[in-house]
Amino acid sequence: MNLLMNHCALRRMALVLVVIVVPTFGYAQKKTSNSSPPPKASAPAKPAAPAQHSTTSNQSHTTNTTGRPGGAANTAHPATTTGNRPGTTGNRPGTTTTPGHGTTNTMNRGGTTTGTRPGATGTTGGRTGTNATTHGNTNTGHPGGTTTTHAAATHAAPGRQVSLKGGGTANIRPNGQIRSVNRNGMHIEHGMHGGRTVVSTRNGVRVVSVGHRGGYVQRAYVVRGGHSYYSRTYYYHGVYRAGVYRGYYWGGRPYYGYYPAYYYHPVYYGWAYNPWPAPVYYGWGWGAAPWYGYYGPYYAPYPVYPAAYFWLTDFMIAATLQAAYQAQAEANALLSPLDNNGTLVASLMPLAAADSKPAMSEEVKKALSEEVKSTLAAEKADAEKPKSNSSGGNQPSNSNEAPPALDPNFKTFIVASDMSLETDGDECALSQGDVIERTTDTADGDGNVTVKVVASNKSDCAIGKQGPVSTDDLQEMYNSFRESLKDGMGELAKKNGSGGLPKAPDTGTSDGDVPAPPPDKSAEKSLQDQQSAADQAETEVKQEAGSSGGGGAQ
Repeated sequence: MNLLMNHCALRRMALVLVVIVVPTFGYAQKKTSNSSPPPKASAPAKPAAPAQHSTTSNQSHTTNTTGRPGGAANTAHPATTTGNRPGTTGNRPGTTTTPGHGTTNTMNRGGTTTGTRPGATGTTGGRTGTNATTHGNTNTGHPGGTTTTHAAATHAAPGRQVSLKGGGTANIRPNGQIRSVNRNGMHIEHGMHGGRTVVSTRNGVRVVSVGHRGGYVQRAYVVRGGHSYYSRTYYYHGVYRAGVYRGYYWGGRPYYGYYPAYYYHPVYYGWAYNPWPAPVYYGWGWGAAPWYGYYGPYYAPYPVYPAAYFWLTDFMIAATLQAAYQAQAEANALLSPLDNNGTLVASLMPLAAADSKPAMSEEVKKALSEEVKSTLAAEKADAEKPKSNSSGGNQPSNSNEAPPALDPNFKTFIVASDMSLETDGDECALSQGDVIERTTDTADGDGNVTVKVVASNKSDCAIGKQGPVSTDDLQEMYNSFRESLKDGMGELAKKNGSGGLPKAPDTGTSDGDVPAPPPDKSAEKSLQDQQSAADQAETEVKQEAGSSGGGGAQ
């Protein structure tokens, strides 16, 4: 009996121990778990097009920063950095961004580069994935500094990449045409309508050609007020035109913005953006012009002008469309060569009729008119400022300053040259005269902003399509806008009261802080040499890649 009672007592004690020990052990396990690092989260799901990033193992990044006095060099970014973009397990771009001239920023993502937007040099790295396209540009740093190369965002585009035997890469469209070539410091880009842009920088000189007949050469000019200024000489059909461009540095990247070498007297700007005493009817005389017949379904001028800035808007749109028509005609080899004055010869075959597309809406015209009005007001304010007498020393300031293309108050841009937009995992064309709206005010880490198509003609991107555009390309659109507005103000000053227009007040001019440079008469040869080198590079690409070319250069 005693044995039985002792056995029962032992069983009860064991049960009590279990009840006490098990929860205590569980609590200890929970505490231990909470004090340990959490398990590494898996990479986010692959995003929708156009990004199309494939998951890839991480690679280290090294950024070399040179050119500025005392600049750092060889800053390594280890492969263990976190903060990944969707669809990757690698780092965000490893960069060392030293604002200023002569900075070299290598911003790679693990993977292979498969082509670059205009201005790029042979930058390696890119979001992994088939047929990625790297956007980037090559720019000249401070005089005496090194060439600055930076890669921007990569986005999937249909086609294939070819590694060239002599070094460099080419990107081929599915139809066998060349999209881009990146070789020996020169970048070639073909638009979807046949236009060709070539960009190269050598010994601090930036050369950009559009087609076989023109382009520009840019060189370091002066430093004033802590800012670097560049001379840019445009050459087209035997005509030279020189202008001043100011350097900007934002996000570790250099940009170049149009800078007026002269201003009109302030009262003329005020007259241009304020309402006229009465609306004005004005006949442009375009009725029989081939370009106007071609773009008739897309664009029509205002029927009446309540102020000069509406007239200037039509002047600028029309000038862009005339240039687009001429460039397309030359690219398609359907028009005879221009005469010595740059005028199209009369006995010409017409271009095919433009595709049926919604006309440029009143909303888009109004947005462009508002951009013209606000730019006139800004130039008036600049014209009223006293002229600076300071040279600002021999070195530019170190401060970052966003280029004008990122001004939150300026959002609507006229496309200035043929390019393509990668959207929805595909590629569509943008050409001169299309209109886009910037939908983001800040460039991403790759130097891109998002834009939306708000007006397009022919077989270009559909209205509403969105995608990334490099800030460098957008800045060139802004530059073209400013130069076209200057031309329009000059034309309006010449007409001054004729053709039914009101007589303008004082249309005199005053020099800006930086005088206009003399034209660089070597620009023609520089552009010809570049075109020859581009032709040779494309011949080699066709032999190696079996491509059918880019559809012909403009």
